[in-house]
Amino acid sequence: MFTMLSGCAVQIGEGSVVHPDRAGEARPAGRIGDGGAADYKLAPVSLAADDGQLNGVHASAGNALTVLYFGGNGFHLDQHGDHVLAAVGPCRADVVMVDYRGYGRSTGVPTIAALKEDALREFDLVNAQAPGRVIVHGQSLGSFIAAYVAQQRPAVRGLVLESTTTNARDWANNMLPWYAWPFVRVELSEPLRGIDNVVAASGYAGPALVLEGSEDQVTPPRLARRVYDALPSTEKRMVMVPGAGHNGVLSSAAVRPAYCEFVRQLAAK
Repeated sequence: MFTMLSGCAVQIGEGSVVHPDRAGEARPAGRIGDGGAADYKLAPVSLAADDGQLNGVHASAGNALTVLYFGGNGFHLDQHGDHVLAAVGPCRADVVMVDYRGYGRSTGVPTIAALKEDALREFDLVNAQAPGRVIVHGQSLGSFIAAYVAQQRPAVRGLVLESTTTNARDWANNMLPWYAWPFVRVELSEPLRGIDNVVAASGYAGPALVLEGSEDQVTPPRLARRVYDALPSTEKRMVMVPGAGHNGVLSSAAVRPAYCEFVRQLAAK
C-alpha cells in the first residue's frame, strides 16, 4: 500500500508489491487441472522454506524444455495455472509453477529477499532435472524474479519477461496522477530500492522474449522498452500486443506464434 506522510511524501514498502493471502481469506474454488491440462501429467513440487513450505506443480509431457513460471502478485497456482498451461502447451514445453510464500499452497511470510532466494532454489531444483534446458518466464512482479534468476544463473536457457517494468520507483511514479508529480515525492523502503530490472536484464546475455500490452497502464510500454533495450543479447525480440492491458497478454493470439517460435529455436540448439 501507499502511505502518505507529511510534506507530501508517499512511503512505499514491500506491502505495496507483495500481497500474500490473509488468514481466513476465502479463495476461488478449484485446482489446477480442473480446466483441462492438455496432455500434461501433473506431479507435486515441494521445497522447504525457513519459515514454511513451498508447494507447486510440475506439468510434464516429456518435452525438451521446461518453463519455470513466476506469476504476478495475485498469482495462485490453482486459480491461474490452467491459463498458463493452455498458453504454453501448444508450444511443446513442460511447465513448473510454485506458489510464492504465503500464497495458495505455500506457507511462510513473503519478503522481496525471500522471493528471490526461493526462486534461485526453484531454478536449481528444476535445472538439476533438465540441465541447461530451463526457460524462466515472469509476469509483472514475476518478471523481476525471472530477470534476477537469469542474471544469477548462467544455465538459464532463455528468458521471457511479460508485462515488465524498470524499478519500483518508476512503477510508483506511474501510479501517481500526473497533476501530483510536482508536489509528491516517492520514498522507497530499502528492499525496494535494491530492485532494478534494467540492471538485472543487462546482466543476462542469452535469448530473450519481452511481451507487453500496448494499453498496459500498470507497467507501461515505455518502461518495458527500457528493460528490453538493456538486454545485451543479439537474440531478443519484443512483441507489443495491440489493445492488451496488463493481464491477458500471454493468451493473446498475437503472442502464441512468437512464444512457440522462441521455444522451438531454443529446443533446436
